[in-house]
Amino acid sequence: MALVIGVVNQKGGVGKTTTTANLGAAIAELGKRVLLIDIDAQSNLSTHLGISGKDDLQESPERPPVPEFTIYDVLKGTKQIKDVIIHRSKNLDLVPSSLLLSAADLELGGVVGRELILKRALDKIKNDYDAVLIDCPPALGLLSLNALAAVERVVIPVQSEYLALHGVRQLLDTIDQVRGIYNPSLIVGGVLICLHDNRKRLARVVSDTIRAYFGDLVFDTVVRTNVSLAEAPASGQSIFEYSPKSSGAEDYAALAKEVLND
Repeated sequence: MALVIGVVNQKGGVGKTTTTANLGAAIAELGKRVLLIDIDAQSNLSTHLGISGKDDLQESPERPPVPEFTIYDVLKGTKQIKDVIIHRSKNLDLVPSSLLLSAADLELGGVVGRELILKRALDKIKNDYDAVLIDCPPALGLLSLNALAAVERVVIPVQSEYLALHGVRQLLDTIDQVRGIYNPSLIVGGVLICLHDNRKRLARVVSDTIRAYFGDLVFDTVVRTNVSLAEAPASGQSIFEYSPKSSGAEDYAALAKEVLND
């Protein structure tokens, strides 16, 4: 049975896409088959891994081709999810996103069972993998709801800055509601402290506050601020391809082991 994880936080810039890409890559490095799903209209996960819908992206042996079909086609019912999977690298596959998702709330508003479209699609192929990770948009709309209904657990990246906890309570309330209506087995798999600079007093204070507030839900692993993590997306690579000896690679490798042993 695949471990199905949603990486969720309605606040932007907290490390959701970085975590989805590099946690997935780390699990793949351990020999597990991994599927990443980009359900954010901004397509940041797809771009991070060198796959984009932009016309100016030049195909090369190092980069997979521009996708003809995306998760948008799956949600619209015109394609099966197996038809839009791109083999990204050894053990790592990707379902890319599309800017067309920005209108999904309106286009799918009248569809019966619209909250369960992704779950039904994913049920057909998820057991071909050891882990499935879904990168969710920074909003609690229909796309995030589809992800929460489809996953078994959520990972919540939280930046160690002053406003980090803002809105997380609302997210936890939403998870409770989804659990009660659509997905009884949904749990919070963990809160991940990201973009952490231990040299800053405020970062240390906020980190302590997060651990006091969430207790055992907080992962032992902390993802430290690392320039290689910021640079890797520009090359279309995971941290393990771009800088395998960096602290970023070290942190996500440790997180992968913690997630798999949970």
